[in-house]
Amino acid sequence: MSFEDRIESLRLKHQSLEEEVRVESHRPSSDPELIARLKREKLKIKDEITRLSHG
Repeated sequence: MSFEDRIESLRLKHQSLEEEVRVESHRPSSDPELIARLKREKLKIKDEITRLSHG
């Protein structure tokens, strides 16, 4: 996997997690722990994208 492919893969995963957060947040009985876990995962991915893009 090339460098650009890796970043694109991470961006797609980040976008997917964003959608999962949105869907879970709008459910009548949403799970706050799941939302927090998804947001932490998004942050890790964003940090990795930033690190790869600038390093």
